[in-house]
Amino acid sequence: MKRKKALGLVELIAIAVGGMVGGGIFTILGISVSMVGFLAPFAIAIGGVIAFFAAYSYVKLGVYYKDDGATYAFFKRTYPSSNLAASFIGWYTIFGYISTLSLYAYTFASYGISGTSFSHDEMARKVVAISIIWVFALINIWSVKGMGKIEDIMVYFKLFILFLISFALIYYSNVDIQEFSNMLIRDLKNSSGLNILIVSSITFVAYEGFQLVINAVNDMENPDKNIPRAIYSAIFIVVFIYFVISLGSVLAIPAEDLIKNKEYALAAGAKDILGTLGENMVILGAVLATSSAISGTMFGSSRQMADIARDGYLPAFLSKRDNTIPKKAIVAMALTASFLIFVGGLKLILEFGSITFLLVSLLMAVANFKIRKKTDSHTLFSLIAILGLVVGACLILYYEYKTKPEQLLFIVGLYVILTIGAYIYAKIGEKRWS
Repeated sequence: MKRKKALGLVELIAIAVGGMVGGGIFTILGISVSMVGFLAPFAIAIGGVIAFFAAYSYVKLGVYYKDDGATYAFFKRTYPSSNLAASFIGWYTIFGYISTLSLYAYTFASYGISGTSFSHDEMARKVVAISIIWVFALINIWSVKGMGKIEDIMVYFKLFILFLISFALIYYSNVDIQEFSNMLIRDLKNSSGLNILIVSSITFVAYEGFQLVINAVNDMENPDKNIPRAIYSAIFIVVFIYFVISLGSVLAIPAEDLIKNKEYALAAGAKDILGTLGENMVILGAVLATSSAISGTMFGSSRQMADIARDGYLPAFLSKRDNTIPKKAIVAMALTASFLIFVGGLKLILEFGSITFLLVSLLMAVANFKIRKKTDSHTLFSLIAILGLVVGACLILYYEYKTKPEQLLFIVGLYVILTIGAYIYAKIGEKRWS
């Protein structure tokens, strides 16, 4: 008897939306306003266009391969004779997930201590962020059941809170249409189109997570239709959510407050407009969003790390499992994420994460272009997707070069280490599979 697939379109959209709304919007708001002012909602929405570029290749490859290994599996199967390709995509994908773990944990800490005497204490924020990483590492080590239905409830509840706060901010704002138009014109004069595109690129990491749909390919109904429907619908929904949240924020909260409290801008603003209840609701939404995202990312990415190590492209001990749980991989991810939190601030983590996922998405776009006839991809759109992702990555690097060259050196240094590691293990993989 054929087993009935458990996941329909609604469930798949929830998976993708839950994966994307994992705390990024709570963090990117203050940084975006500091760079482009009232244009922030539009810049964040343009980031969704970049996400559509990235999604196009994932959708085409996902429908063609129907492999729940997603990114790593797609690239390895597109270049089956290249150990170097498999190693590089494995390393970049895993460290992309580590950067998002760091971002989620940093956001959790920023909102968790907001309103306390430690709200501006960077070291306290880092200690809390590293601590929550290890809390969920221990949960993943000791439990294989995960959150189950509780995860679904958390996804819908955090979305409910976000919509409630957004529309409340818009309702209580004192800015009329004419005043808002004048502010937009002012910021358009003060901000170049290049700055808007830079913000869109930097905030790209807030859209990471739509590919989680493909991990469920073996449990979904009609993947040929539901993979594209779920991913494109989820991105559209998330763009709308982010636009409404950011619009409500810039209308109701003074820009200087958003910039000053950029790590927990939404909570600080909600308190001024809606009182302690509004602040607590935002904090609850941020804590729920980041908690579910940390748990889910730790669960899925640690297993992918173990699979990559099993194939010989990461240290072999990371492939070891205890009752299906890759304990050493979980510990390795927690250690690396903790190091990134300790040495970097919010912008470093955000920019490293965005660059990494832009690079990974670019590799997916290149892979899709290579087999575009098999995946029935449009040649022109595939090239546009590649160009858009290249431009996005270059814009972040350009911004770093112009504003914080020392931070750019650190990011480049991380990539040099990743590249050397991937190259070494590619050679080890060649010996293993020869």
